[in-house]
Amino acid sequence: MSHMHNIWMRLKDDFQLSIITLVGLCSLIGITPYTVYRLLEGNMLVGLVDAFIVCSTALAVLYAWKTGNTLRPGQFLAVVYSMGTFLVATKLGVNGLFWFYTLILFNFFVVPPLQSAVATFCSLLAICAYGYLNPEAVFESHYQMTSFIVTCLIASFFAFVFAYRGRRQRLQLVELATLDPLTLVGNRRAMDSELEIALGEHQRYGTRFGILVLDLDLFKDVNDCHGHKAGDRILIDFTGIIKQSCRQSDRLFRMGGEEFVLLLPKLSRSGLEKAARHVRTSVAEQLKSPGGPVTVSIGGCMLDQHPSVDAWMHEADICLYQAKEGGRNQYVISPQHELAHEPQQCPEPIAVAPGQG
Repeated sequence: MSHMHNIWMRLKDDFQLSIITLVGLCSLIGITPYTVYRLLEGNMLVGLVDAFIVCSTALAVLYAWKTGNTLRPGQFLAVVYSMGTFLVATKLGVNGLFWFYTLILFNFFVVPPLQSAVATFCSLLAICAYGYLNPEAVFESHYQMTSFIVTCLIASFFAFVFAYRGRRQRLQLVELATLDPLTLVGNRRAMDSELEIALGEHQRYGTRFGILVLDLDLFKDVNDCHGHKAGDRILIDFTGIIKQSCRQSDRLFRMGGEEFVLLLPKLSRSGLEKAARHVRTSVAEQLKSPGGPVTVSIGGCMLDQHPSVDAWMHEADICLYQAKEGGRNQYVISPQHELAHEPQQCPEPIAVAPGQG
């Protein structure tokens, strides 16, 4: 039951994966009977082409589910279906041309609109060139070929417009769902997802991750004395400073208010401490408010043997609390340890005062 729920959630959350999966089911149900029929009738080439399309679709769907990458399987299927439709049309003549309308819809659903337009145009160009060089092999007349080209181009145009608009709207919805509207960094939803992915990578491949929980010091005083507009400006400037201070692979999220989380992949505990020192120094030197400099307190923790994201975050939060209690404008990094089975207990941290950073 849990496995079926996970499958349903992946289909619900990943539009492209759901489309490729649907294409796989339609291919199995719709093309397989044609494959069997044509092989029994002795039409071996068309039957083998249909069988290849079905098998290729199944492999592409499995690859998409296993890796989470839907672009490459979509591109692969667009090429396979375009070539297969061309071959079927050359062998079945006018009866095979109807598959081009299905191909148009398919291409514009599984790959980006521009790539879809190129694949579809190449298929149409190939079948028209073949029909022109082989009179009556595919088209009964030039008038029929012209009508076919015009109707396919009109269908492609409308499919392109629909796919382009739909793709832009999906991207906008993803941004609204995963980005903080003020700072344009990841929000709490995006953070939860990324931390779960990090935990999975660590458990499967041993990839090391660290997190820094960042909290601006005395931020409420800024809002109270200078207004929320000044506070918003500080939050925007703060995220800009953090991005400049980090690697391209590091991910910044806003948990809420003035609290942020920085996810750092592929580094050691000493690297996490170095990153915390650099962030603290950069903020202290560069972040200004109408009332003067603004500082940040930081709690850090390596993923290591933590059994869950909650345990990982809990230890980092305790370190942040100790940095605040220690006088602010400093970082506290949890020392490396062998086991972290009890998230309610945080090992005695190493605190670094401002003068030591």
